[in-house]
Amino acid sequence: MNFNFGEVLTRAWQIVWKHKVLWIFGILASCGQGSSNFNSNSSGGDGGGFGQSDLPPQALQWIQTIQENLTAFIAVGIAVICLIWIVTIFLSTIGRIGLIRGASQVDGGAESLIFGQLFSESMPYFWRIFGLSLLIGVPFLIIFVALIGGLAAFAISMDGGSEVGGFGVLAMLPVFIGCLCLLIPVGFVVGMIVRQAQNAIVLEDMSVLPSLTRGWEVFRKSLGPIILMAIMLAIIGVVVGFVVAIPIFIVVFPAALAFLASEAQNTTPLIIAGVCLCLYIPVSLLLNGIALAYIESAWTLTYMRLTKPQDNAPIVVEANA
Repeated sequence: MNFNFGEVLTRAWQIVWKHKVLWIFGILASCGQGSSNFNSNSSGGDGGGFGQSDLPPQALQWIQTIQENLTAFIAVGIAVICLIWIVTIFLSTIGRIGLIRGASQVDGGAESLIFGQLFSESMPYFWRIFGLSLLIGVPFLIIFVALIGGLAAFAISMDGGSEVGGFGVLAMLPVFIGCLCLLIPVGFVVGMIVRQAQNAIVLEDMSVLPSLTRGWEVFRKSLGPIILMAIMLAIIGVVVGFVVAIPIFIVVFPAALAFLASEAQNTTPLIIAGVCLCLYIPVSLLLNGIALAYIESAWTLTYMRLTKPQDNAPIVVEANA
């Protein structure tokens, strides 16, 4: 079948640009991508003889308190991490559902979108979308952990002087690399099926297992358009990611060079860079949110254009010869 890629991509941009409430859902959906992590590590040299005895009394007291209540601190840390994970999963899932519903409503003739209404309308689909992600993600996680665990076990035994461990590592490496190479195309196909299944859940109100069947059906019958759309949207995502990262490079590299040029004595460039990065975080979140809203809207329209002819709806996917 002929598929009008230009119409889908143009219409998706019109929807996202006109209905900026979708930007908020794009920001929410980006929470689950782990796209931004800022870590800082520092270590002191031995030449200065710096140790715990050189720390202020208040800092020593904090260290002693942590050591005495290490189990409690670990438990609280795990609880906080779990809470953040739960909130992140919830927001990202609702954000993705909101984008699917918002794009479909606007394409169906809605003149405006209200955040609260769209958020509440997305809630009934949360557990089905989450269950779908869990159903697909857990097997991949188990396989990956098993491969890493087997490789680590042989590496540990080799470190202990065992020849069997050395041979095991050599034998596991090709298996590990081969499995990773196999998981890439398999993951791509599964990801495309799951994306169609998510649309089936939200747009056709299906449960988890029937949505997978529907996703496979749409993917199988429209293999060419879906793969080409995936390639085009991936290119758009890479370009947007590169553009968003340019200011970070502009700030970080000169600051690092200035810090090294001062023989690690002047921390002012790093402080300025840190402040600039903190100020840029909201901007990067907004840009990533807009990009994700556009990509999800394009996928939603793709699903609608591919499935409407099967339901005897007006054909809007035919490209002009």
